[in-house]
Amino acid sequence: MNPIKIGMIGFGRMGGFYLEQMQKSGRWEVACICDVSAESREEARRLAPQAQVIADEQIIFDDPEVAVVGLFALADSRLSQIGKAVAAGKHIIAEKPIADSVEREWQAVSLVEKAPLFSTVNLYLRNSWYHNTIKEFISSGEIGELAIIRVCHMTPGLAPGEGHEYEGPAFHDCGMHYVDIARWYAESEFKTWNAQAVRMWNYKDPWWLQCHGTFENGVVFDITQGHVYGQLSAKQTHNSYVDIVGTKGIARMTHDFKTATVELHGVTQTHRIERPYGGKNIDVLCERFAQSIESGRRCEELPRFRDAAVASEYAWKFIHDARTHDLPAIGDLRTLQQIRERRRTMKNGYGLLRKRA
Repeated sequence: MNPIKIGMIGFGRMGGFYLEQMQKSGRWEVACICDVSAESREEARRLAPQAQVIADEQIIFDDPEVAVVGLFALADSRLSQIGKAVAAGKHIIAEKPIADSVEREWQAVSLVEKAPLFSTVNLYLRNSWYHNTIKEFISSGEIGELAIIRVCHMTPGLAPGEGHEYEGPAFHDCGMHYVDIARWYAESEFKTWNAQAVRMWNYKDPWWLQCHGTFENGVVFDITQGHVYGQLSAKQTHNSYVDIVGTKGIARMTHDFKTATVELHGVTQTHRIERPYGGKNIDVLCERFAQSIESGRRCEELPRFRDAAVASEYAWKFIHDARTHDLPAIGDLRTLQQIRERRRTMKNGYGLLRKRA
């Protein structure tokens, strides 16, 4: 079977990740790479010499040989690009969020759900081996009825002002992944919530947020996310885990960004599993999407645009709820500037923006 031809729009950090994984797979051919930045186009020519590198995205939509469009540019251009892809009859892989406002995200959902095309979005936690291992254990009945979902992700990651703020504060840009995975586990919709946040370093937006509440099926959730964890520590660390509590047993996961450890404590089975973490799991997403196109049947594990819209909407709702409560500002902007300066020169760290070679 011939490789599936894809045209990529946007060749920043995420576009580079997709190119790397697609080049490793025998199922994809990166036919076109589009970016408005001359520097990004030069990098694309270096890394993908066989691809057509362009500045005009319309060339991709007009090319009858391109079967899939990869939307990896800024969110404010995504709805227009989704509309063009649907009109051109092209399948879509998109980064989240699928548009730059909740209203436009639901417009994007409407566009793809009416079209006889495959579409997916990179809600990468759903593609991870560790979450799928835990969910299978839950489904086996080993922990009894699902009761409590606790998700925590605190790192010295992206600092305010480093380039992702067009997607909102940290809890929207990054935290929507944890909102999504909690809903994925619960298999239900959010019912109640109460959020607390902190404006760390006196920055205008909260950079740490914790939200707890319930789903419609009665499952309780607690989500914590923030890039505030020891930003100026001599040796940086993080605190990331998932803790699933049932009426009879538990399942949990921790990771160090290299190795993920899953512990399963059920009524008849106890397991400890260690495997490579897997990063953004883009390889899994791309393989499942290729399988869908080749077979003509959607892989059910693929995240849908609707899932991304729900996660985005509730991340914003939780941020709004936090703003209605006491929102303390702790620290000062001088410390934030120290953090930014340190991250510019760091070679190893959390969430560092990819430097061009």
